[in-house]
Amino acid sequence: MSIFTPTNQVKLTNVSVVRLKRSGKRFEIACYKNKVIEWRNGVETDLDNVLQTHSVFVNVSKGQLAKTDDLEKAFKTTDQDAICIEILKKGELQVSERERSQTLTNLYKDIATIISEKCVNPDTKRPYPVTLIEKAMQELHVNVHPTKPAKVQALDIIRDIQASGTLPIERARMRVRLVLPAKDGKRVKDRVVPLFATVDDDVWTSSEWEVAGWIDPGHYRTLTDLVQAETKGRGRLDLLNLSQVADGEEQL
Repeated sequence: MSIFTPTNQVKLTNVSVVRLKRSGKRFEIACYKNKVIEWRNGVETDLDNVLQTHSVFVNVSKGQLAKTDDLEKAFKTTDQDAICIEILKKGELQVSERERSQTLTNLYKDIATIISEKCVNPDTKRPYPVTLIEKAMQELHVNVHPTKPAKVQALDIIRDIQASGTLPIERARMRVRLVLPAKDGKRVKDRVVPLFATVDDDVWTSSEWEVAGWIDPGHYRTLTDLVQAETKGRGRLDLLNLSQVADGEEQL
């Protein structure tokens, strides 16, 4: 692909086009493939690594630059970088049907893999194979979103699977140890213990209280906030194991 300007010719390869329609006009920017999604997800922050050229076009493939008057009318500015950022935020990424299909297939697989890693069968405490998670997603007619982070979609789909009863599933639990000064422990114990699914150790001494066990991942932040708010730095929360995968078997 070649783009002609009054003074030179810029050759662009491996181009992704982002298009935005505004004020009855079409505006496009030329980006590097895969970088648009990374920029939107916050992975890439350097505009130079996203844009192949800091120019706004009406047609990238033909090399037709947008007119200054049209930019002013549509964006209330002629600042090319500011307009490029606006198009990056709100524009539509143009991809071929083949690219779109492959992207969605890969994303579908990534989401199923995340769910398999984060969840277990409630009865066996073992993770499900990715293929079984994919089957459950298919039964629920899950449609993945091409620009939404896979982890966010995975968490939503876990809740959908649980609500539907399609597959018995629960988040794999985390093993933690909470150590508090005895005085603080007595004050907050009734708020702490219900956050544990199971308690393995519950030890009191004259100076401190130590409790260890398994919690649901959603309670980790609650415990962290409680320790910070109630002990003023005197207590601590240790993560011992990231997930419980089977009876008597733990995985870091």
